[in-house]
Amino acid sequence: MSKKTMELYIHIPFCIKKCQYCDFLSFAADESTQNDYVQALLREIAYYGSRCMDYLVTTVYIGGGTPSWLREESMEEIMTAVKHSFALASDAEVSIECNPGTVTDHKFAVYRRSGINRISIGLQSASDEELKLLGRIHTFDQFLKTYELARRNGFDNINVDIMSSLPGQTSESFGQTLQQVLRLKPEHISAYSLIIEKGTPFYDLYKFDAVKQKAGMPTFVLPTEDEVYRMTKLTEQGLKEAGYEHYEVSNFAKPGYACRHNIGYWERENYLGLGLGASSLMENIRYSNISDLYEYLEQSANIREGLWENEVSEERADGVYSYTEELPATNLHASAERIGRKGQIEEFMFLGLRMTGGVSRERFEKCFGIPIEAVYQEVLSHLQAEGLLLKRAGRIYLTEQGQDVSNYALAQFLL
Repeated sequence: MSKKTMELYIHIPFCIKKCQYCDFLSFAADESTQNDYVQALLREIAYYGSRCMDYLVTTVYIGGGTPSWLREESMEEIMTAVKHSFALASDAEVSIECNPGTVTDHKFAVYRRSGINRISIGLQSASDEELKLLGRIHTFDQFLKTYELARRNGFDNINVDIMSSLPGQTSESFGQTLQQVLRLKPEHISAYSLIIEKGTPFYDLYKFDAVKQKAGMPTFVLPTEDEVYRMTKLTEQGLKEAGYEHYEVSNFAKPGYACRHNIGYWERENYLGLGLGASSLMENIRYSNISDLYEYLEQSANIREGLWENEVSEERADGVYSYTEELPATNLHASAERIGRKGQIEEFMFLGLRMTGGVSRERFEKCFGIPIEAVYQEVLSHLQAEGLLLKRAGRIYLTEQGQDVSNYALAQFLL
C-alpha cells in the first residue's frame, strides 16, 4: 500500500539583524543559544519521525529568519536527522533560504552534500540605497557573489526574492531591479509587494501613508496605488517575455521549476512544521508551536503526547450546540484546531485560486463528495458575469482582471 504524503517545514528563527519591514518570528542570538536550539530541533525531528512512519515526505523547506546564518555543521546535523527520521522521497525538493553575506563557498558545498537541492536567496532590491532603507545587511554586489557561489556549487534550482512598492520607489527604479535579476536567469522569482505590517518599524513610519495608498489617495513616501499597479504589470509582462510562467499571485518559474513545497500549501497537502512558532496542517488539524524560545527549549527536553481541548459551538436547526473537543497534541503546541468541512471548502477555494491554474472541479468533488456548483453556483455565476472568473477544461480560475482584484474575488468564497 502506498504511503500518504506530507511536507516538512523547519523554522530557523535567527537573524543577524531584523529588517525594518519584517514581522516574522525572528531575532538575533549568540552561538550558544543557536546550538541549544539546534539540539531541541533535533529532538523534535526524532519525535515526529517515529510517529509519521506512514508518510512519505515529498518536500522540505528550511525557512526563517536566516537559516544560512547557522553554522554549516548544524545544518548538516539537521538534514542528517531528517533523512534518518523520515521517509524522504528520492526526488524530494529540499529548499533553504539564504541571505547574501551569510553564505560561504564551504557552506554551499555542505548544503549540497546534505541533500539540499534548491536555494532561495533574499535579494529584495538591486539598489544599495533601497537595501539600506529596508534594513538589509547586504549590498547588491554581495548578492551577485552569493548567487555565483550557489551556481559554482552545482545548484541548478535557484529562487530570487524581489520586492516592489518600497518607500520612494518608482516603476522605473523597480524595473532596474527586475532587469538585473533577469540577466542572471534564475529558475524561479518570487516578486512580493511590500505590506506595512503592525509591530514593525515601517508601521510606525508609514502607517498613515499605507492607509492613503489603499484608499487610492496621494501618498507622501510610499508609491501611489496607481504606481503599485504599474509595478505589478511591469513584473508580469517582463517575466512573461523572459519565459517565466506566472503560476501563483507572487511567484514565477521557468517551466518545471514551480516551487513544489508552496504548491502543497495552496493545495492543502499535509505539512508538519518543526521549530519555534512553526505551523502545521495534519489531517485537517491545524497546529502552531510555542513561540517563546526559552519555553520551547525547556519543553523540547521531554516531548510528551497529550490532548488539546477546544470549546466548539455549532449552529444546528434547534439552536446553538456547544461542546468540548479533544485533539491529539504535544507540550510543544501553543494551539490546535480542527478545520471543519466548511473551513476545508473555503480554504480549498481561496488558497487554490491563488494559483493561476486555479482549482480542479474533479478534485473538489473527490474531496467533498459534491459538485462545486452545489456550494458555489451563485458565487461562480456572479464572478463570471463580472469577468473575474473562468471555467475551462475542468478547472476554475481567476482571469487577469480577477487577479488584479484577487482580495475581493477570493473573499466571495467565504461561506
